[in-house]
Amino acid sequence: MTITSTALKIIARPFQGEQDYWRVRDLLIETFPITPVDFNWEIRRWEGRRFHDEAPFTADWNKPIRLWETEDGKLVGAAHHEGEGNAYVQIHPDYRHLIEAEMLRWAEQNLTTPSEDGAKRQVDFFVYEYDVPRQRLLTEQGFEKTPDSGVMRLMRMGSKPLPEPVIANGYIMRTLRLGDHGDCQRIADLVNAAFNRTFHTGADYYNFMMHAPSYRADLHLVAEAPDGSFAAHVGITLETTNNYAVFEPVCTHPDHRRNGLAQSLMFEGLHRLKALNADKVMVGTGDAVAANALYETIGFT
Repeated sequence: MTITSTALKIIARPFQGEQDYWRVRDLLIETFPITPVDFNWEIRRWEGRRFHDEAPFTADWNKPIRLWETEDGKLVGAAHHEGEGNAYVQIHPDYRHLIEAEMLRWAEQNLTTPSEDGAKRQVDFFVYEYDVPRQRLLTEQGFEKTPDSGVMRLMRMGSKPLPEPVIANGYIMRTLRLGDHGDCQRIADLVNAAFNRTFHTGADYYNFMMHAPSYRADLHLVAEAPDGSFAAHVGITLETTNNYAVFEPVCTHPDHRRNGLAQSLMFEGLHRLKALNADKVMVGTGDAVAANALYETIGFT
């Protein structure tokens, strides 16, 4: 489809592979400083969509994704899924008035999954309360608001002193070993236990570790328990163009909670980020009381 305004033509087309993957990543970097917090994805999440997988180079990793670009080839929008029935749009704010409604319609037509009762098809969009224009567009297209929630918390580094991390007795604080399959399996086991999941595998983490361009082993911290298992983990991505970092994931095994492990790892991560001159740090959370209390003690707002 082609959208034409009085002075500009926008062309929609299918995603075509490797080059387009990097163009979307560049769009996320370009738009970060000119959009509200978490308006578009940060690069770790986009990299995870491809590389956090047991088979990240299969032919169908890039389906279905649709792109919108200007007549001279500037990428200004991308629509895609993350898991079945969850749709997302990445969009340059200067062009949303031209293409956002069409992007949402395309997602509705192409990214739906059967409802729980099988009676209809549905698709979900996560929209922040601040994004009134997108809420309005979705309402006009017949979408209903649900009670799901999420918060992106922010901490500016500034010049304030940071507490020194102190790890609980019996635990060892260290970084993940690059290319170590055992470490990757221990991370998968930890994340599955921490979030009550079963689908994470060591292969997922190995592929992300070895192929995601932003991955840095020196910023992926763990607390190792006396038995050699991983008790807590804080993964950190540093985006150097805009000089911000993301804590994801932050988790502690249920058997090792209330030992201050995640807090210690986060403080260690902040010290490392400060040495790398990061300006700000973000962490995503929902309504979990314990997680939000932890982030507030660290200094996130």
